[in-house]
Amino acid sequence: MGILSRSSSRRSEESMKLLTTALFAIAFGILLGLSFPSLWITQTSLPRNLLRSIAISHRNSETATPPKAIDITTKIWEPSNPRGAERLPPGIIASESDFYLRRLWGNPDEDLKKQPRYLATFTVGYNQRHNIDAYVNKFSDNFTIVLFHYDGRTSEWNDEFEWSKNAIHISVKKQTKWWYAKRFLHPDIVAQYDYIFIWDEDLGVDHFNAEEYVRIVKKHGLEISQPGLDPERGFNWQITKRREHSEVHKETDEKLDWCSHPPRPPCAGFVEIMAPVFSKNAWRCVWYMIQNDLVHGWGLDFALRRCVEEPAYEKIGIVDSQWIVHQFIPSLGNEGNSENGKAPWQGVRDRCQMEWKLFEKRVENAEKDYFKSLQVESPSNSTTSR
Repeated sequence: MGILSRSSSRRSEESMKLLTTALFAIAFGILLGLSFPSLWITQTSLPRNLLRSIAISHRNSETATPPKAIDITTKIWEPSNPRGAERLPPGIIASESDFYLRRLWGNPDEDLKKQPRYLATFTVGYNQRHNIDAYVNKFSDNFTIVLFHYDGRTSEWNDEFEWSKNAIHISVKKQTKWWYAKRFLHPDIVAQYDYIFIWDEDLGVDHFNAEEYVRIVKKHGLEISQPGLDPERGFNWQITKRREHSEVHKETDEKLDWCSHPPRPPCAGFVEIMAPVFSKNAWRCVWYMIQNDLVHGWGLDFALRRCVEEPAYEKIGIVDSQWIVHQFIPSLGNEGNSENGKAPWQGVRDRCQMEWKLFEKRVENAEKDYFKSLQVESPSNSTTSR
């Protein structure tokens, strides 16, 4: 009898120990679970696709996890965001910019009294400052003005011209406008501007008005254009010569062996690189075509037609009623170095010719490689120039 009593007592004690251990384990598990944040899963090394699948399945389920966890999980890995911004919630992304000047004080919403719709950029040296002053007087406050200084002189402009204090000045010595354009006029930077003027400094603008020019360009649906050139003061191509009693022209007759059908550069679909004007859509394409090392841009004018919808000769034209004078001032040429007994300007000109040939070859090879990858024959009329 005493033996049975002791056995029952021992079993009772063991049961109490098991119950106590179980209760302790349950309590510890609850405390451990509460001590970890709901976002713990997003910080583990689980694959991103798995995380996104989990989030999507929860989002579509009536028994989804708390909304806060779902929102952060899906937005952190948002594939529709721009490349590199996948970790950001879409609402905070600012993918485009502009050259609008901002104050250092006050409410940001009240910074801009006016947002210019057009952009005018000029590559300049201080010696041509009076030319540029004449330019700016032809452009309304509907234009943002950007000066690219190839001679390093910037402060003097503010001392001499009141408008200069509101212009954007970018200075790198001995660089061309296409070097500047590739580095400072990315399409997402100039996306707020409907038209982009990229002009040289040696142009006479007595017969030019920028607002009227834009009106005509819009009227005729020109994506790429330039003002006509005074026929009495020199020109390089027949198509850029101004025609009297005309508002716009898009074609011309050159040497017979240069003109084909459909008409192509330099007989149509062509503007020179001295004073081009681009719609923002055309510029987005042209920017990608500009080469980083071919800074003079020679040959680019023959390829611009690639950046508008066909037929290109309908979207590229010369505005006759707003015309300019090409003064042929070799100012940037004088920024070159004298080598092998050649004058500085001659070395610059030689490089221009070299870049033209290199650019043509690159376009030709790129096109051949592309069509080869598609296993189709390259079109016979796809070369850069005539």
